[in-house]
Amino acid sequence: MEHRKVIFLDKDGTLITDVPYSVDPAKITLLEGVADGLQQLSELGYAFIVVTNQAGVARGYFQEDALTAVENQIRELLKQQGVELSGFYYCPHHPDGTVDVYTQVCDCRKPKPGMLLKAAAKHRIRLDESWMVGDILDDVEAGNRAGCKTVLVDGTRNERKLVSAGYRSPLCIADDFKEATSLIVKHTQDG
Repeated sequence: MEHRKVIFLDKDGTLITDVPYSVDPAKITLLEGVADGLQQLSELGYAFIVVTNQAGVARGYFQEDALTAVENQIRELLKQQGVELSGFYYCPHHPDGTVDVYTQVCDCRKPKPGMLLKAAAKHRIRLDESWMVGDILDDVEAGNRAGCKTVLVDGTRNERKLVSAGYRSPLCIADDFKEATSLIVKHTQDG
């Protein structure tokens, strides 16, 4: 099935509860409003792809293969809600890492758009009809650089204080995923 428009989702703090550097599937829980929001967006023809920085690999906190269990748990939680995940992309790199093979500057670590561009090529995505939803401005910048519309989900209201012009300026700012969904629905329906 060809997906022409996608919602790119940051993982920690956007899709699931942020438990720093945890790869324990038992600690993975969907944030409030995510399941309902994704169901609603699915009805508008959107597919869903996770794009997440995982610097814990580069820092030696966990092995890269531990992310398979994380992906599987997220897929299962979404499946239980009737939502299918079309892709799961992660960046294991960090320039200040301690594991040599992952200690590097790369094109995939957000705020760079590499993960989104790779997914777009593989899934034949129309980036101009797609959205990046995240809880920090690095997510916003990656989405804007890729040519997507962007939503900053900032319930703490801390990140929005840092919004600046250009790539670090989201199209929309929401307090939670429910509001982000409403904003995407409105923009989609308004065309």
